[in-house]
Amino acid sequence: MAILLEIYKKLYQAFGPQHWWPGDTPFEIALGAILTQNTNWGNVEKAIQNLKNNNVLSARSIYEMSVKKLAELIRPAGYFNVKTRRLKSFIAFFMNEYHGSTKRMKGEDTYSLRNKLLSVNGIGPETADSILLYALEKPVFVIDAYTKRVLSRHGIMEHKKSYDEFQELFHYSLKRDVRLFNEYHALFVKVGKTCCKRKKPLCDNCPLNVNG
Repeated sequence: MAILLEIYKKLYQAFGPQHWWPGDTPFEIALGAILTQNTNWGNVEKAIQNLKNNNVLSARSIYEMSVKKLAELIRPAGYFNVKTRRLKSFIAFFMNEYHGSTKRMKGEDTYSLRNKLLSVNGIGPETADSILLYALEKPVFVIDAYTKRVLSRHGIMEHKKSYDEFQELFHYSLKRDVRLFNEYHALFVKVGKTCCKRKKPLCDNCPLNVNG
């Protein structure tokens, strides 16, 4: 589908590389993908910094940590009680299945790994795919609200279509390339935040504006 490449080129030309996803290690990126649910990245950074300051940003440390202490450390990320349970579930899965090794995790078949991630409490398709793409460098396209909004407003796919249907559009239309998928998803977030807002979109400023 040539239109998808055209959209990518316009967004990249307008905004340039986005340098996603911030994080020093694959493990940190995976935690960030869980913590960023329903909050902004600035709050996630504060929570991760708390873990770093206490020297507990590791699978083993979080696995052995009390629920109460973990909740206190990730409090800045919001919904900290819910996210504590989700982190604990993910860490238990990570330790039991891969002995706390992202290298072992990365070595597993993408389809099998995705299904396992989706079975973990609190991990839905967007979070699972963020871990796969950004932490483990698997060629899986992440679909989020910005992606759906932009594509539906430009008549490419109806907003009511499912996550899987949107994802299939990218998987079948584009080369399965980690760098392309990484950059493209980040650019959707950028244009969604700056122009394609949920309310009162700034269409005159959008690089995808057909009249622009």
